[in-house]
Amino acid sequence: MAEIQSYTMNFGPQHPAAHGVLRLVLELDGEVIQKADPHIGLLHRATEKLAESKPYNQSIGYMDRLDYVSMMCNEHAYVMAIERLLGVTPPLRAQYIRVMFDEITRILNHLMWLGAHGLDIGAMTVFLLAFKEREDLMDCYEAVSGTRMHATYYRPGGVHRDLPREMPLYQVSRWRNQKDVDRLNEARAGGLLSFIEDFTRRFPKAVDEYETLLTDNRIWKQRTVNIGVVTPERALQLGFTGPMLRGSGIAWDLRKKQPYDVYDQMQFDIPVGVNGDCYDRYLVRMEELRQSNRIIAQCVQWLRQNPGPVMIDDAKIRTPRREDMKGDMESLIHHFKLMTEGYGVPEGETYAAVEAPKGEFGIYLVSDGANKPYRLKCRAPGFPHLASLEEMVTGHMLSDVVAVIGTQDIVFGEIDR
Repeated sequence: MAEIQSYTMNFGPQHPAAHGVLRLVLELDGEVIQKADPHIGLLHRATEKLAESKPYNQSIGYMDRLDYVSMMCNEHAYVMAIERLLGVTPPLRAQYIRVMFDEITRILNHLMWLGAHGLDIGAMTVFLLAFKEREDLMDCYEAVSGTRMHATYYRPGGVHRDLPREMPLYQVSRWRNQKDVDRLNEARAGGLLSFIEDFTRRFPKAVDEYETLLTDNRIWKQRTVNIGVVTPERALQLGFTGPMLRGSGIAWDLRKKQPYDVYDQMQFDIPVGVNGDCYDRYLVRMEELRQSNRIIAQCVQWLRQNPGPVMIDDAKIRTPRREDMKGDMESLIHHFKLMTEGYGVPEGETYAAVEAPKGEFGIYLVSDGANKPYRLKCRAPGFPHLASLEEMVTGHMLSDVVAVIGTQDIVFGEIDR
């Protein structure tokens, strides 16, 4: 037989599990990867530059669109950076709400990752199950912000508004009879906190179902065990954070090591892996689902017992109440000026980081005293992970590239920023 030469192949440009625009140029020897070159720059976001041309409060919505599966966590880092330069601290209730929604966002992210990763390497049922629970949490986003994804709910000084006392209810329709509607509305009758509390009670059982389908499944283990192994030393050198770092056995989590808001009041554990392969990273994220659920339950309990303000009482930063704006000319002018010009932020620079679902998401912010940032730089967790892709796939088969992209949980909005 004639000897087959190694050849170059385009993997993409495509959306791995609808996670963004990725093009890999692969050099193959048969089906074995010799070299992998990730090409970025196909999404054209320019978020950092756009944020430098707008008042501070107009860029909160742009943060949602970076890693568009971890919306409120991105906002959190940005508003924390502004708060540090302004020298303000949000009320305690607002901090608990933020922590609760950060963890809701973590579950949303990990469910998206689990469904997509499963689908990528041949497990379809878990995708349908994960999205069933995701719908409920999307309803929570919608209840507080009016939108299911790009919430723009966190604000410098707190959150936009307090938690609603009632949830939207299902109506009888061609698809749902009265009996179905009554069953679905049962958890929604007591308002948002009751709805979230009901979710925290039944979610552990849902995680058990995902694990029943995958954890001991021999096909799943064949596709993930010893694939994309990264040693703890190499993970640190490559700049890994989040589940990618913890999967390699390093217990680094900003919520414990550099707590922000009220994470120091929360009881939770940091799961770590042993082998640093795709399977360990899967196990770490599955345990994170359970730990996030634990944190949410603690926040619900505290929020039930402690009413209070959710925004600082500083008219230079806080917009007037909607009722005042509609009936009072001064409030209308105040609202208009805040929404169009924003507010000046004292000169200085700061870096604020949160433990986003994918790793450390940070905002480096430089202010020259104007109403918009002089410089804004995002520290996206997915960027160093993508940089390690070649190292993780070299020597593996072509089909393992898909497993490695899945285990990295890449979203291109934050990489091509």
